[in-house]
Amino acid sequence: MISASYTLGRDRQRSTRVTAVLLLAPAFFFIVVFLLVSIFNSIQLSAFDWNGADAVKEFVGLANWGALWGDERFGLALLNNLRIVAFSIATQLPIGMALALLLYKGGGRVTLLKVVYFLPMLMSSVAIGFLFRSIFDPEFGLFAPLARALSGTSPDFLGDPKIAIYSVIFVICWQFTPFYMIYFLAGLNTLPEDVHEAAIIDGASESRYFFSFALPMMRGILYNAIVMSMVGSLKYFDLVYVMTEGGPSGSTELMATYMYKNAFTIMKMGYGSTIATAMFAIVTAASLGTLWALKRNGRGESYE
Repeated sequence: MISASYTLGRDRQRSTRVTAVLLLAPAFFFIVVFLLVSIFNSIQLSAFDWNGADAVKEFVGLANWGALWGDERFGLALLNNLRIVAFSIATQLPIGMALALLLYKGGGRVTLLKVVYFLPMLMSSVAIGFLFRSIFDPEFGLFAPLARALSGTSPDFLGDPKIAIYSVIFVICWQFTPFYMIYFLAGLNTLPEDVHEAAIIDGASESRYFFSFALPMMRGILYNAIVMSMVGSLKYFDLVYVMTEGGPSGSTELMATYMYKNAFTIMKMGYGSTIATAMFAIVTAASLGTLWALKRNGRGESYE
């Protein structure tokens, strides 16, 4: 009897493994073809000087990497990406959590607000880029009449190198904060209600419950949000390219826009592949480093 049960259990495990392999095989195939192969080709192409059209590629070894190491424009692009990372984490996550709390406490009475707050995420980045190019226009934009009435001049939000990057960051935060609002709202809805009731009965205020109980229980969700915000901020392209194309004077240049210009505008495919490979290495190292740091300091046990 035991032998029959053991055999049945092994058959079920084998059947489960076979089913899992069959279901995962298509996804694995596309990952290999469109991700791993592309990464390998990009690394390989970074060793060549090629314009994307000629049949012959000139092997240059590590010359492209040497040029990238001394490329001030790439350094500025990386710095702009890091600025977006900092402002995204410091802005999108707190505002997203505040809105999530508002919707969580409001319940069914604020259902309409959920739709209204989430509208920016329903728009394409290209459409938002064109929209805010019009809004920030120094002559006919939304803020132009008010600015001229108050100061006599209208600032060029996208044309002034000193403020252009912050104008772009504002739009990025406006678009993606609703994502974290919904993400945190889902997390709040999973918290056990009995913990909340016990805390209130023991005399804890709502703010004390949130910071002492709810927030620690959402630790894994918060860490996920930090990593997603950081990785997304290092890969921005479409919104920034539509709004400024990396200008003026490179003040809003990002790694992705700089890679695109080199690879597809001036047709330096080898150097563009070098930038793309460097982006991949930076994003991967930043993600793994963040996860390691969270677990290293003893606060990442609940990260999933």
